[in-house]
Amino acid sequence: MVNDILANLSYLSDDEAATALAGHIERFWDPRMTVRLRERVEADAASVSTVVVDAVARLG
Repeated sequence: MVNDILANLSYLSDDEAATALAGHIERFWDPRMTVRLRERVEADAASVSTVVVDAVARLG
């Protein structure tokens, strides 16, 4: 799902996309989904986009 959202943000710079993605996750995602995303990024950051890694780091 995160990759689909990121694809819709492709018109933004990486920094802007990471900010927008983090905002979307904070506003709309169930906290359990956020936990699973964090766990995936922590376990294997190479398996996701660097923008996703940056967005996860920006989450509150």
